[in-house]
Amino acid sequence: MKALKSILVLAVVAVTVAFTTKAKKGYDIGDKVENFTLKNIDGKMVSLNDYESDKGVIVVFTCNHCPYSKMYEDRIIALDKKYKSKGYPVVAINPNDPAVSNGDDFDSMKVRAKSKGFTFPYLFDDGQKVFPKFGATRTPHVFILKNTKKNFVLSYIGAIDDNARDASGVNDLYVENAVDDLLAGKSPRKTETKAIGCSIKVAK
Repeated sequence: MKALKSILVLAVVAVTVAFTTKAKKGYDIGDKVENFTLKNIDGKMVSLNDYESDKGVIVVFTCNHCPYSKMYEDRIIALDKKYKSKGYPVVAINPNDPAVSNGDDFDSMKVRAKSKGFTFPYLFDDGQKVFPKFGATRTPHVFILKNTKKNFVLSYIGAIDDNARDASGVNDLYVENAVDDLLAGKSPRKTETKAIGCSIKVAK
């Protein structure tokens, strides 16, 4: 009887843990980011490890079709132009499955990048294996990685700024402030903000 009670207690504990443990949805601030290798619009493969000589990387999950991504394209280009020379280049990744997101196929990515004059790699997450590791859910969704010379460590997650619709009405430059803080040897004043944009499209 005593043994039966012990088994029942263990079973209750196991069920409780199963229903209360939060499943990990992606990298957290401070996590080491694994290397990835994806195809760029020029046909060449690009890896995170290619940026080992930089101070960090601004990873932006974005796409062709999303209105929010389009509203932010000029600001993403401006970020790359401002921070690439300072050691924080932009790497853009299209996470959408083109089978369910019209206009987000690889050939359309090349056309969009050329028409907008992208100054950064625009990679295709073929098979959608990279964005879930980051926990990206929106386009655009920004992840700033700091290069500690041993690892790339996640230092910021969220939006580019606080006004998607009007660049002239921005009050808080989240990404610029975070990168400026990192360049100054400090922790970002904000490490997480809410990404505003379209949901990432996955195969059903």
